[in-house]
Amino acid sequence: MTSLRRRLLVLLAAVLVLAGVGTGVVLHAAARADRANQPRPGGPAVSAGTFTLAQKHRLAFVNAAAGPHRTAVASVPSADPEGGRIASGLKCARFYAAAGTGICLQSNPGVLKQSNRALLLDSRLRTKRTFPLAGTPSRARVSPSGRFAAWTVFVSGESYSSAFFSTRTSVLDTRTMRLTPSLETFSIVKDGKPYHASDINFWGVTFASDDDTFYATLNTANKTYLVRGSLSRHTVTTLVENVECPSLSPDGTRVAFKKRVLSRTDLWHEYVLDLRTLRETPLAERHSVDDQATWLDNRTVVYALPADGKVGSSDLWSVPADGSGRPHLLVAGASSPAPLG
Repeated sequence: MTSLRRRLLVLLAAVLVLAGVGTGVVLHAAARADRANQPRPGGPAVSAGTFTLAQKHRLAFVNAAAGPHRTAVASVPSADPEGGRIASGLKCARFYAAAGTGICLQSNPGVLKQSNRALLLDSRLRTKRTFPLAGTPSRARVSPSGRFAAWTVFVSGESYSSAFFSTRTSVLDTRTMRLTPSLETFSIVKDGKPYHASDINFWGVTFASDDDTFYATLNTANKTYLVRGSLSRHTVTTLVENVECPSLSPDGTRVAFKKRVLSRTDLWHEYVLDLRTLRETPLAERHSVDDQATWLDNRTVVYALPADGKVGSSDLWSVPADGSGRPHLLVAGASSPAPLG
């Protein structure tokens, strides 16, 4: 009886310790978030307001600048990206929008685990539908027509180099609300032959304007491939190797992507691939880009880079898509860019 009582006391003590650790982690995260929510001198002018996803000539993004509107979806005029930004009341970890339809991926810490969800948004940033996510938000995209939305999450692990790396990519038909929970159910054609494997991962969907064709990254056997997919036929076909996080140009002729420059490292450079010739053009950005780029127009690519000396913050940079010029700071303290209109 004494031995049993002692084991119960040890078990109870362990439970209390774990609960205390979990609570401490949450409180530490909350304290760090509270510090980040304090405005900093010299930061961008951010004011609460309203805007719609149907507005033209504006750039929407997740505000990463310190202050009370940190992580809020905000926007600036496309012609004045350094001007004062309007922040909505919606906060997201990842965001994208097109044709008046938006997708917001949220992640909220908890004592035992994160609470992750995807919000389908109307043009006024109101939630139309909520979907639980299987893991940590990673990528989000909406098709040019607004008909389809896609998101990628890390199911376990939170980096591409994790030994337990696994992703899940879902596609939603925003008209019928039919959800494809995972692209892993699609048939794969690799090198002209049907392909099956247990280690398949997809991420980084980008849509064509025909509401059927899409591009994405396929990872298998420690290699990444650009794949072209068909939503109606539930198939994907490999095109070229070493392509991650593709982004289709507005005219549908090129894909911007990040290319791993050193094997088994998290170092990527940004390239543009001509889909007709499969010719690759390195862009002028020389920093490692761990982002899914966005096209501002057919000539310019924009992407996020970590902000110097600011933990958890990032800036948006732009660069010509033809390999010329040099990077330009577009919006300080921002991520998840989405050109509106």
